[in-house]
Amino acid sequence: MWSKGGGGGGGGGGGLEVPAQVWGGVCLVLVLAGVAGVGVSVPLALRANHNASQDERLNTVKTLLTETPLVDGHNDLPWNIRKFMHNKLHSFNFTAELKKLRPWSRSSWSHTDLPRLKEGLVGAQFWVSYVPCEAQRLNAVQLTIEQIDLIKRLIEQYPDDLRLATSADEVEAAFREGRIASLIGVEGGHAIQNSLGVLRALRDLGVRYLTLTHTCSTPWAECARARETDIEDPNSPRGLTHFGRTVVREMNRLGLLVDLSHVSQATMREALEVSRAPVIFSHSSVYAICRNPRNVPDDILQRVAVNGGVVMVSFYTHFLTCSQQASVKDVVDHINHVRKVAGVEHVGIGADFDGVNKLPKGLEDVSRYPHLFAELLRDDTWSIEDLKLLAGQNLLRVMRDVEKVRLDMREQKAAPYEEEVPPDQLEGLTSCSYKFNKDPDDS
Repeated sequence: MWSKGGGGGGGGGGGLEVPAQVWGGVCLVLVLAGVAGVGVSVPLALRANHNASQDERLNTVKTLLTETPLVDGHNDLPWNIRKFMHNKLHSFNFTAELKKLRPWSRSSWSHTDLPRLKEGLVGAQFWVSYVPCEAQRLNAVQLTIEQIDLIKRLIEQYPDDLRLATSADEVEAAFREGRIASLIGVEGGHAIQNSLGVLRALRDLGVRYLTLTHTCSTPWAECARARETDIEDPNSPRGLTHFGRTVVREMNRLGLLVDLSHVSQATMREALEVSRAPVIFSHSSVYAICRNPRNVPDDILQRVAVNGGVVMVSFYTHFLTCSQQASVKDVVDHINHVRKVAGVEHVGIGADFDGVNKLPKGLEDVSRYPHLFAELLRDDTWSIEDLKLLAGQNLLRVMRDVEKVRLDMREQKAAPYEEEVPPDQLEGLTSCSYKFNKDPDDS
């Protein structure tokens, strides 16, 4: 996919002179070999045989995912390392089969290790710096930075297998090297503690997306309700406040992906109105199939298509079937629905491994991605090129488009935003914050 063509050199300098008729014979042999697909380094184009056996389809998928990186939008392994190992990597062996070792083997929330990532042909992974909503207005910023530090130390500890990536080009470079491109996302706007300065600092640390909320609203953005029947929080802003819209604009200026998983439908709509760059849903599914407030309704899917963004389908059973049980086919149904409503250019994969405890039968851990693609190959509406878009090309295109917006805004000399959340919107919420009072002598 990324092979470079070599240029032919001229004669002289002691090179071997070959008669013209001999070169003609060599050229004929090379042409015939190219036609036959024998003895040359360029592979024949993959073909989707929808009537092939399971093994044949898996072989096709293996070839496909060695040509195009599989990019997953959301994995919560870093939080599990904090829970189980207190972020102490000296006692964590990522090359081990964790499903056979305690405490990982006893947890329904554990689905990831290096052997299984390789078996699953994962090319790039967004590792998530997540901290609970209970840390909001307490030590959320500190915990977020500690999780980013953990992700970076994990990458450094396994340099043969992982490489930090902050751009689409770096993802592709890692993929060419046979390493898993490791990107960083921050899950939950409470991580910035209402500060654009913290947002900018996270970007400098290598973060490339921010999920605007988690399961709690912030003073500037409304989250999806935990359950559809829940009463909306009357103290929560409806969608985005003025400061919330400023956060989105500053993310555009910084080249950060705006992640709308976990937010309310009103927040989705307002963010799509404000953002100059494509948005993502890093781990969400389809509301029309499962009426969970974490899922994406059809009118938003249509807006995502106009915006140029991508919806990365989650594997969590409660988002797939609104129940405890699901299958690979249920994931396919959600992917096909996004494709039908938004288009094949706007769908991706965001499984949410290590962040959920109920997964479809057949997609139990990160080793199983090829089985999802093999199932899609049974459908004659999916071509090889379509599957490459789903695997990672859509997300890489979004990353490049977001970066282009950043460069455009820099060329337009867009200055950093310096707004703050109005104090009246923080009443009763700042008891654990230092309150700056201006000295009268400085007036």
